[in-house]
Amino acid sequence: MTNTNRTTKPTNLGAVEQLVMDYVWSSGPCTADACREAVSALRPMKESTVRTILRRLEAKGYVSHTLEGRTFIYRAAQARENVAVRAVKNIIDRFCDGSAEQLLIGMVDNDVLSRKEFERLARKIAQSGAARKPASLPSRKDEK
Repeated sequence: MTNTNRTTKPTNLGAVEQLVMDYVWSSGPCTADACREAVSALRPMKESTVRTILRRLEAKGYVSHTLEGRTFIYRAAQARENVAVRAVKNIIDRFCDGSAEQLLIGMVDNDVLSRKEFERLARKIAQSGAARKPASLPSRKDEK
């Protein structure tokens, strides 16, 4: 049995939710108890607390669960990269008037991203764009 009761647009993660999601993303399907044991070195919690966090994450659309016997098995509903992209898009929309360029320039200006890293990314983007560009169609004068 799979629970498909998910929201379409997850909200941001709190610090403890992030800790639990990091475990779910890195370990794959898990029980609440396995999650509690894994994160206990960083943040001791009762199993009931972890179950509450997992229910909240499910309500936000980050995890889903299946039922095996009487045990809930939780798994990530979305890849970490997809969540990261959405978070960055949210930052761009909220703080940079929708301009990715403004965000990147700010990252270079504030030494979050070095100019060398920025240039390397620009080359990768240019190469990626060239690889995706469809072959040019013959022009009308070539047809004659």
